[in-house]
Amino acid sequence: MKSADLDRLARRHGISPTRPSPDVREVAISSEAKRKILSALKVELSAAADHEAGTTRRERQPPDQKIPTSFLPDFLVGTRIWGISLQLYELRSPRNWGIGDYQDLADMVDLAGAVGADFIGLNPLHAPFLADPDRCSPYEPSNRQHLNPLYIAVDQLPGFAGSPEVERQLQGLRRTDLVDYVGVARTKLAALRGLWPDWRKRRPADEIYDPDDFDAFVAERGDSLRLHALFECLSFSMVERGMGAGWRGWPADLQRFDSSAVAEFERDCADDVRFHMWVQWLAHRQLTQAAERAGKAGLRLGLYLDLAVGEAVDGSATWSEPEVYVCEATIGSPPDPFAVHGQDWHLAGYLPSAIASGDMSPYRRMVSAAMRYCGAIRIDHAPALRRLFLVPTGSRPVGGGYVRYPEQRLLQILADVSAEHRCLVIGEALGMIPPDLPDDLEAAQILSYRILSYEQDEKGFKPADAYPVLALACISTHDHQTLAGWWRGADIKARRDHAIVPPDLTEEHLRHRKRERRNLKAALEAAGLDLPAGLTARASREALRELTVSAYRFIARTPSRLAVVRLADLTDEKNPTNIPGTTDTYPNWKPKLSVSLGDLAASPLLARVTAAMREERPRR
Repeated sequence: MKSADLDRLARRHGISPTRPSPDVREVAISSEAKRKILSALKVELSAAADHEAGTTRRERQPPDQKIPTSFLPDFLVGTRIWGISLQLYELRSPRNWGIGDYQDLADMVDLAGAVGADFIGLNPLHAPFLADPDRCSPYEPSNRQHLNPLYIAVDQLPGFAGSPEVERQLQGLRRTDLVDYVGVARTKLAALRGLWPDWRKRRPADEIYDPDDFDAFVAERGDSLRLHALFECLSFSMVERGMGAGWRGWPADLQRFDSSAVAEFERDCADDVRFHMWVQWLAHRQLTQAAERAGKAGLRLGLYLDLAVGEAVDGSATWSEPEVYVCEATIGSPPDPFAVHGQDWHLAGYLPSAIASGDMSPYRRMVSAAMRYCGAIRIDHAPALRRLFLVPTGSRPVGGGYVRYPEQRLLQILADVSAEHRCLVIGEALGMIPPDLPDDLEAAQILSYRILSYEQDEKGFKPADAYPVLALACISTHDHQTLAGWWRGADIKARRDHAIVPPDLTEEHLRHRKRERRNLKAALEAAGLDLPAGLTARASREALRELTVSAYRFIARTPSRLAVVRLADLTDEKNPTNIPGTTDTYPNWKPKLSVSLGDLAASPLLARVTAAMREERPRR
């Protein structure tokens, strides 16, 4: 194919001819990158396929279409609320099984209501690889349309009766400072399998776990649920045979859900497929209970769930719906000053031509799966509404490119589904984003995501009144240190220690952090907030607690409709949730809180920060 023809075909399918460089210049992507990305988009390079793809497969956006608007609850008009964010798995309690669960969430809801919060923000609760529990990143799920069964509170199920042996196992799982996902999965699944035979005979009589409701759940979720359960069965079988939990390592005749070999397997393990459907239903029932309890506890927004930007390339979703996913390319980001080689997140994304197609499009089903439980969702990497950076398999990120997505149609889906479920939408759009995207998201009534350390300009930290109204304001997220850790420069030292940045860049970052500390103090003082004496880089624990209280008062004073308090800030956590850029060198997504759920109410810092939030954002 001639270069000019290739360029036209690439443009027709939304491939940007340039990408950013580390010094933020635009550089041309290569012809090889265009060919590989076109192939990943399932576009044939012949002239005939070129014409067909351009006329029938491209999703066109109507010109000058009015941007649809997502749902905003009436009570938010003229008022500002606040909530608490946490990682569900990090919760400790004397009754859980070594991992926070849906019962812990219900108890946390009660605590949040007692201190005046209006919502609980959570990590993604998407379905993981049950057969490989150590693949524990909530942002690389097996399937976003289903739930994580490891959060089931088994002890709350009818018919459960513990034993001394099980209790010994649980004590060991509770004592660890890191979630032992393998041990948790082994213990919970064994207990659930022990309950299944009696439940299968429809013996339990319980209004919460009604067998008729299970039948209705199976009928409603249809083939999506069945195929996910079938994948779980195959995944366990393949792990037992040493082939791995992900389908790309399986025999060829099992890599397609519609093969005769898979049909035969399903016939042979019909009861096990039904078991995994039941497990999904249990998770659904318990998460529904937690959401209902939030309403009873007075949380006006309720639960706020996070949505991952993609799924594992070898998980349940790509196995059961291969026709809607990009093949042989993964989601990432281009080179930038803090990741000079770019990033490959190894996530599968929807095809631009399929993502919004049909009445029950893949995107509609995915967002509906979360919205049915909550009053707000946060879209991780909201620029994906307009474009994704795709890295072809076998290439480095420098060999990738941006691909356009049908923004208007996705915004319409968000507007429709959010109205149906009365769920507001928050869009995380940080880093390298199209300059006009924030305006489009605001016009669509999608709240922006404002992190204190990112809200700086050449003059320093922006004043509180400069924050937008249609936003969620916070101090940090799961990808950051706590405020105390940020103040000490722990994030910079971690990137050095894990060889993410070179030593010379570390020294530059430390010098910059010194300026940032000075600028933050200036911003807080300008806002009339008290700061402790001796607030240096080596400030005492008590001084850092005082700083935390003042910083949250600052966040609370912004005009932003939502403000969120990170639970890890209130428990003086030293170990970060996640260090981006690490894999085997840090136990990402495993650290537990240092304080048990039952002891949180007695935490002096929690009492001081929540009191400050109530004073700055009183209920009306």
